[in-house]
Amino acid sequence: MAVSYAVSRVLRRASPIFVQKRHESTMASFTKDEIMILLRPPFSNWSNAIRDAEKVVGYPTSFMNLRCLLSDEFANLALYLRKLVGSNHLVMQTAKNVLYGDSKNLQPWGLIILLLAKSIRAQSKKAEEQTRVLAELTEMIRTGHLIHKGIINVPFAKRSKDTETAIFGNKIAILLGDYLLVTANAMLAELRNSDVSYIISTALKDLSEGEFFGERDEQNMPLPGRPKTHDGLEINFDTDSITVDEVLGKSRKEWTARTVYNGVSLLGRGCQSAMVLDKQGRDIQKYAYHFGCHVGLAWQAATELQKLTSDSRGHFCLASAPVLFALEMNPDLYKIIDQAKNDVKDVDYEDLKFNILKTDAVDKTKMLYEDHAKKATAYIENIGQNESVDMIKKLINTF
Repeated sequence: MAVSYAVSRVLRRASPIFVQKRHESTMASFTKDEIMILLRPPFSNWSNAIRDAEKVVGYPTSFMNLRCLLSDEFANLALYLRKLVGSNHLVMQTAKNVLYGDSKNLQPWGLIILLLAKSIRAQSKKAEEQTRVLAELTEMIRTGHLIHKGIINVPFAKRSKDTETAIFGNKIAILLGDYLLVTANAMLAELRNSDVSYIISTALKDLSEGEFFGERDEQNMPLPGRPKTHDGLEINFDTDSITVDEVLGKSRKEWTARTVYNGVSLLGRGCQSAMVLDKQGRDIQKYAYHFGCHVGLAWQAATELQKLTSDSRGHFCLASAPVLFALEMNPDLYKIIDQAKNDVKDVDYEDLKFNILKTDAVDKTKMLYEDHAKKATAYIENIGQNESVDMIKKLINTF
């Protein structure tokens, strides 16, 4: 234990070149527990950063959806949701993440949109209310999409009394997700801004296409592409120009494309829409979109890093950055995934995790986070310089 702590201090102080050269041999000499202690991320004071940011905005954004949650329609659905309490249905896991999630689960996208709008100039009451509605509907779309992803595939031939709970849970997941998405669309229409409607609909298209991106198991959980030669090139955030066959199997390209489709595009379009509502020029709108995308990518990289290096023995996404980087370095690891393609739950996650930690995947994921955090910071500095911008920087770098 003491040896691991001492080594971790040395590695933190060492130059990047030294770490890169010594990483593999050093990691290979440690036990699983020692590797976990060595790679454990520092404590993150996330909740305090959120509270400070909400003070800048002027109200607790964590309750932005309270108006929706207290409505009669949602209350009726919540009664049915109670019947699933104690079950293992994915919709309950999603609900727990939504209600109790921290930075590892649900980042404050609405708060980022509000801070971005506040960074430009003092808004009129009408513009401020419109931006708040935009932030709310963005959060609703994201939450509705996550709930829909909790649907479990129960083949017709295997349905029985034992699967009744799962089928009932699917009905609730569909109703809850649909309710949030329909409410968000109604709010979007009330803004009476055709440009914003078009921009947000583009993000909805990306979310839908993201569910069919690459190979999937029976539960539609993503499977990584078979490793190919790394070309070192990045893709842009124009989802219309992304070709699936060109990115699958190429670690950074594949991860970026998957993450943009699976929600980051929504954050970027929400930021862009905020600038449209504020009547900013095309350049600022473009900066805002790229800023939102880089924030989302930075947070996703940090989340996946925390998931892999935590003490948890639970499952992690097989299409996450650490896994893709590990496959790039050691393609033989794909055999562990290939043997469980029908259901990702059959993967030996403990063995896969141990082998991932023996590669440089963690270092590359850290650099991935830092790269996107720096780019997000550069874009926001081009948009404005004030207290709101300072808070955005703090949120980006709190992980």
